[in-house]
Amino acid sequence: MSEDNINTEEYPTEIHDYLAAFEKSLASVDEMLKTMMSVSRNELLQKLEPLEQAKMDLVSVYTLNSMFWVYLATQGINPKEHPVKQELERIRTYMNKVKEIADKKKASKLNKGAASRFVRNALWEPNAENENTSKTPAKGKKRK
Repeated sequence: MSEDNINTEEYPTEIHDYLAAFEKSLASVDEMLKTMMSVSRNELLQKLEPLEQAKMDLVSVYTLNSMFWVYLATQGINPKEHPVKQELERIRTYMNKVKEIADKKKASKLNKGAASRFVRNALWEPNAENENTSKTPAKGKKRK
């Protein structure tokens, strides 16, 4: 919206800042869409790992459904009562599952051998000989 095309009598002046921010957001979405559409989907997917492919597909479908939500709202239809709400919830569920998988990949792995050595060496095992003569704990038994 350029200043020349804006007729302040068409809408309340209080929402001018909101409309300007909305227009800026639309321009940003348009720019991202042009970037995404410049590369074929198959080409892009070949460069990504399966987890990134799933993320990209989920973000794409979530964005499309969100834009449809906005469209419904602009047409005076309550999107909360439309099936698009359930679809967005379903997509969010899958996004959370993908996030869990990604988090599991990043999580540190437990080295069972090292952990068992730590526990074995930390445990105190009394010797029958030293039990009566000394009150200090004896070192753990050595394993062969």
